[in-house]
Amino acid sequence: MKLTVIFIRYFLIVLWVYASVSKLITFDEFQVQLAQSPLLSAYAVPVSYLVIITELLIAVLLCVRRSLLIGLYLSFGLMTAFAVYIYLILNYSDFVPCSCGGILEKMGWTQHLWFNIVVCLLILLSIIFSDTFKKRMLIASSVLLVLSAGTVVVLFLSSEYIIKKENPFIRRFLPHGVLEDKVLDLGVNSFYFAGAYQNTVYFGNHTAPLRLAIVDSAMEQRQDYTLSIDKTDLPFRSVRLKVLHPYFYLADGYVPVIFRGKLNQWEAKTLSLGQAYFSDFQPLDSIKITFRGQSAVTKENVLGLLNISAEGGVSLYPELLEKQIDGVFDTDGILNYSPQQQKAVYTYFYRNQYIVVDANLYLLHQGNTIDTTSIARISVTKLKNGGHKMSAPPQTINKNVVVHRNLLFNISNSIGKSESKSMWKQAVIVDVYDFVKQAYIGSFYVYHRGEHKLSDMLVTDHYLYGLFDTELVRYRLAGAIRDKYDYQEKAENL
Repeated sequence: MKLTVIFIRYFLIVLWVYASVSKLITFDEFQVQLAQSPLLSAYAVPVSYLVIITELLIAVLLCVRRSLLIGLYLSFGLMTAFAVYIYLILNYSDFVPCSCGGILEKMGWTQHLWFNIVVCLLILLSIIFSDTFKKRMLIASSVLLVLSAGTVVVLFLSSEYIIKKENPFIRRFLPHGVLEDKVLDLGVNSFYFAGAYQNTVYFGNHTAPLRLAIVDSAMEQRQDYTLSIDKTDLPFRSVRLKVLHPYFYLADGYVPVIFRGKLNQWEAKTLSLGQAYFSDFQPLDSIKITFRGQSAVTKENVLGLLNISAEGGVSLYPELLEKQIDGVFDTDGILNYSPQQQKAVYTYFYRNQYIVVDANLYLLHQGNTIDTTSIARISVTKLKNGGHKMSAPPQTINKNVVVHRNLLFNISNSIGKSESKSMWKQAVIVDVYDFVKQAYIGSFYVYHRGEHKLSDMLVTDHYLYGLFDTELVRYRLAGAIRDKYDYQEKAENL
């Protein structure tokens, strides 16, 4: 009996010293791993210090004979907390993260859970042999069991609430968020994504605006088509191509003009001419197009709706974009549309906010990205002619955004807490949100290809497509992302 207590005592001393020292040696990595924990991410910094200090303190208490019993009780409490943590990871987490180094590096999560349970039983056995007051032992063990388990559960629940609702800037990285599937060299670096339908991806070309390229699911070659329009004598400045099956749209907001044509026919006719100037546009269906323009009265950005079938055609909705500084640069952003949800999403470039509207531009709700920048950090000078100009480089929060079904994919430009700065030199970070539920799902890395970063992206049911200079790379989306899709589709007005 005495030998059993001695064995367990020294085993625990070695265990706690090893655990704490290994965390100290790789402290930055330990903090990053805690920050990526699906359960404790919001408390990564304080928990990282508390765990190491507690482990070292317990080891010291176990070394002193007079404090041995206290050390055993604390060991039981901490090991119980670890066991409950792993149980929650396995049963209630959105995903099971990678191993966290140390002992976990050699074991799977299930193996480590059983290891913790066995150690808890050994500690309890040692307490029974060491504490002569059985009633005290029973009460103390029960209290520690409830307190340790309860603390971890409370931390889990509050951390989940904070990270999803209160948005402390802590990312939750999804393991293997995307896996490279296929690569195709497009030959030139002037392509951009125009849209997708089923397994086909469509591309526009910055230097050849009347050229449309198609890549199918085989990802073996691109097919090029020349588009024709019924008006060629207009003062074009910036022609953009967008595809919303079964149509393609060519538009230039400086003219302003919008052409529409059927895919596989490649002939476009004028849909709108001279009705509204715009700097961004997004087709909603065959007769509705939402756009971002500038108010003739206030000179501020405004969202509008062009309805070909309606009398008058153009409606402006100045209340949708929230002015903070100048109403121009501070409301700059990007338009997206989910035909499956029949919802449009406008994401601001310089603040942590997006708005969701229906196909009639009725505001459904506002959402936030996990960045904490709620006010645009820009410096704007008003010119004598009434215009505005940036007087300092702006801090971009959301660099590029695409939506598919109910999910929003955002290339972020901000580093989060406990993140490795060296990783930002190797990859871009994509944050994923459910814009319908206004919930943050997780983040993943998309690594640079040589010296080329991800410049544009497009997402489908199973894949993320990325452009890197002349290369088109297809990545397979992780199940943790695909499982968040809402596959219920609304009837489209085509």
